[in-house]
Amino acid sequence: MSMHMIKGVQIHGKSTKKGRRKLTQKQLSDMEVKWRQHNKAMRRKHMHDLQFKEFSDYMSYVFGEYKPKKKEFKPYVPPQSYVRNTTQYPSAPTLKTSDTVPGSGRLKENPKYTGDLIVGIGTMHKSNAVPIMRGTEQAKDIANMRR
Repeated sequence: MSMHMIKGVQIHGKSTKKGRRKLTQKQLSDMEVKWRQHNKAMRRKHMHDLQFKEFSDYMSYVFGEYKPKKKEFKPYVPPQSYVRNTTQYPSAPTLKTSDTVPGSGRLKENPKYTGDLIVGIGTMHKSNAVPIMRGTEQAKDIANMRR
């Protein structure tokens, strides 16, 4: 018969639990310093609920025997709604405020030349429009393609 078929025989380890080992006075004082450092670190990280009030709770946490206490669930109750009291001022109809849309402005007239200094428009290099003034040789220069 093989061993796995026999009831009550445990092959992989001992069936009894190991007890907590005895600590010396120096080890206890070192653990107490670590307990205070742990609590300080939890306060710095804003994790106040992970601090240990009792040294014995910290010791059981270190040895893996600590069972955290369950907190009682409280459903969220919203506070009473707050309404600010404000006075309502009627808007004056004569004041121009940002909630009114202004009308369109005046139409700008296109400028027109009404003088007699410019005789006409000539084209120079690459269809460049150039004004021709009265009393100058500009028309001849443009015809000869001079500047």
